[in-house]
Amino acid sequence: MLENSFYIETYGCTSNKADSYIITNVLLESNYVQKSIEEAQFVIINTCGVKEQTENKIKTRLKELNELYRTVPHKYFIIAGCLPHIAPNYIKVIEKVIPSFSAIIDLDNITQLPEIFKEIKKGKKNLIFKSERSIDKAEIYINHSPGKITGIIPISEGCFGSCTYCCVKNARGKLNCYNPNNIIQNVKYQLEQGIKQIYLTSQDCSTYQSNGATLYDLVNKITYLKFKFFLRIGMINPSFLINNTEQLISIFKHPKVYQFLHIPIQSGSNSILKTMQRKYLIPDIINNIEILRLKFPKLTISTDIICGFPGETEYDFYRTINFVKWLKPEILNISKFTARPGTKAKQMRQIDSRTIKNRSIRLSRVFRNSLENINEKWKDWEGEILVLHEGSENHQAFGRNIAYKNVFIDNYDGEFGKFMNVKIEKVDGYNLFGKLIL
Repeated sequence: MLENSFYIETYGCTSNKADSYIITNVLLESNYVQKSIEEAQFVIINTCGVKEQTENKIKTRLKELNELYRTVPHKYFIIAGCLPHIAPNYIKVIEKVIPSFSAIIDLDNITQLPEIFKEIKKGKKNLIFKSERSIDKAEIYINHSPGKITGIIPISEGCFGSCTYCCVKNARGKLNCYNPNNIIQNVKYQLEQGIKQIYLTSQDCSTYQSNGATLYDLVNKITYLKFKFFLRIGMINPSFLINNTEQLISIFKHPKVYQFLHIPIQSGSNSILKTMQRKYLIPDIINNIEILRLKFPKLTISTDIICGFPGETEYDFYRTINFVKWLKPEILNISKFTARPGTKAKQMRQIDSRTIKNRSIRLSRVFRNSLENINEKWKDWEGEILVLHEGSENHQAFGRNIAYKNVFIDNYDGEFGKFMNVKIEKVDGYNLFGKLIL
């Protein structure tokens, strides 16, 4: 085990990945070195609490680590991320899972880890840290290793929502939008290192507003940076689609912005949306998506659906199936409902788990069937893609085009992180297969 070394393990969303980038950068700048879990003195587990399945996976991992290392001297475990903070007293749940922990920190303590490590080295253990203020994570510049292609920039934390199923609000708190100048300079700093793809992330990118700047203003200034890159906008609340369609249209018109919309609808039933406290109706969603698709015929849509929310009848679920058949999303994230601690939905009458599983399987089948011909419109398309990494076959590369489509190229021996022109020759479900145009 190496003195002043660390290892970090990350679970969950892009915001958590951004936090791990920040943690890594802060520790490297404080003369810590990154090592394997076996070699590291400090082990940081950056947790997620959004789903019960993920929580159980993390708990199993923490128990395993506790058994493996509890008798190893000078091996310290720090629990970060959402899980300890999703409900009152949930820290005690984590304490029982890994009693050998050194510290539990919250989401705004991540820049204080060098000081926290000093306290731990003095022999202190079972420390609990809660930050007194929200920090601007965008002002922490990230240094990437050579060859890195994708950078992540957090633009805010928390949200305005009060969804009855969500426990993340308890951990991430009220909306805190970061200074737009910090975000833009952070993007520029990463692009100067050779980054070619930037993800803007938050719990809800559509709520961004700071110093009079809207999401469009922020995107507009980023795209004017004199670099060649693609920009992906993170999750957008459906309410934003209804009230700010023109802003979204203006954003997607930028040639550097992926025409990719992640919009978590959650249910096709207005009745269930009301119980969820989602503030939109399906007819409004349909009308505005039709407007977007008229403007951007090749727009890629990703959505999330919860199967088996309390009170969901067979009729409600049928409405969801019909909505998915109409929407034909390229990406569908299906969640089998599980009641999360500290939420209103946990107090509601629950649906039988077998019914929930059955509905999830049926919806998955509908989605798979919808993918059969969804990308035929891309056949013979010619255009530019960003080559990102190796494909699944020898001498194959994987990249994305302006609509964030999966594009595979055979017989590619060039560099990654390059923009190349291709022609699509074959379509297979969600994937496109093309050849280079020289």
